[in-house]
Amino acid sequence: MKRIGPIPPGFTGDAGLMIGGIEAETLVAQAGGTPLFAYDSARIATQVARFRTAFSAEVALHYAVKANPYAPLLTHVAKMVDGFDVASAAEVAQVAGLGLPITFAGPGKRDSELEAGVRAGVTLNLESEAEADRALSIASRIAVTPKLAIRVNPPFGLKGAGMKMGGLASPFGIDHDRVPALVRRLLGEGADWRGLHIYAGSQSLAAEALVDAQRATLALAAEIADQAGATPPEINFGGGFGIPYFHGDRSLDVEAVARGLAQSFEARPQILRETRFAIELGRWLVGEAGVYLTRVVDRKISRGRTFLVTDGGLHHMLAASGNFGQLLRRNYPLANATRFVEESCEEVTVTGCLCTPLDLLGDEVMLPRTQIGDLIAIFCAGAYGASASPAAFLGQPHAREMMI
Repeated sequence: MKRIGPIPPGFTGDAGLMIGGIEAETLVAQAGGTPLFAYDSARIATQVARFRTAFSAEVALHYAVKANPYAPLLTHVAKMVDGFDVASAAEVAQVAGLGLPITFAGPGKRDSELEAGVRAGVTLNLESEAEADRALSIASRIAVTPKLAIRVNPPFGLKGAGMKMGGLASPFGIDHDRVPALVRRLLGEGADWRGLHIYAGSQSLAAEALVDAQRATLALAAEIADQAGATPPEINFGGGFGIPYFHGDRSLDVEAVARGLAQSFEARPQILRETRFAIELGRWLVGEAGVYLTRVVDRKISRGRTFLVTDGGLHHMLAASGNFGQLLRRNYPLANATRFVEESCEEVTVTGCLCTPLDLLGDEVMLPRTQIGDLIAIFCAGAYGASASPAAFLGQPHAREMMI
């Protein structure tokens, strides 16, 4: 038997799984069938409120669209956050009409994307000197003052991060020691320099590591500002706030992160006293709000093992299959939604419907006695789910999505 990750609290009903106060089977009927991603809007609002309570008003909250670009979710989030962070022209188009500032990061921006961003007044986070050259040239050609920030590749990483984004050679950002010269050039060319984006890693559950990284970020930003002779208007700390996916994971103490950042603000150098700050979050805001529901279509025994075959799979929930950057596959939080309050009594392996052994949703997990027709729920599916999975693989139907 292999352990599953911790199921977030608040889903238990009288008989089955409840999402947003509605039984899972009712949601499936409303959506027209399975597989289905259901997103609880109230849970997202609770996360935003928790952030606002913990952090001072001088820290803006941005939503990272890449975590979940479902249009009704974006409309809901837009009412509560201060800006959007995007990573493609398509994402710019998705949020352009929602009335919030937009910052555009990511390597390999095409000239057409740079031009569209400059025309729309989007802040471009420059990932290289060559990208800066192209952005400045385009802005000059169309006679628009570009809003340009610099993404910094810092000399440190985020300890314990699920994915490190600093302290190594990288396609992301400009090595920190080359940034002051680029700042001076942007200012000299008349660009609207918007500041620095310094991001050291993602999916951290360790408050101390995040506090240390944010403290190091402020020190590095002050060093760059001193060498450039200019105060950065804004510093974007990126995100990095994780959620518990696997057995043994504990929730991030966000309040401890906020206290640590407040202390770092009090001690920050004079050159950063007028600087604004932002934290960019995606997974932490929406991840636990999402549940993926998939129907058991077959139950079989093979060489003594019980397999539950569902109508979903890795083409919708790649991360739960272990094929989204995991070095060692571990089970996501998973349950029988139909028999959610029943005791687990049998060891089963839950698979999807694809013709590949990689399509594994729950490996040797304990569930109640599960029958054909039962619903399987995979939790923490609100971020990097439908849009981060190979939906076209093998021509299977796309998953439905709904906001509650």
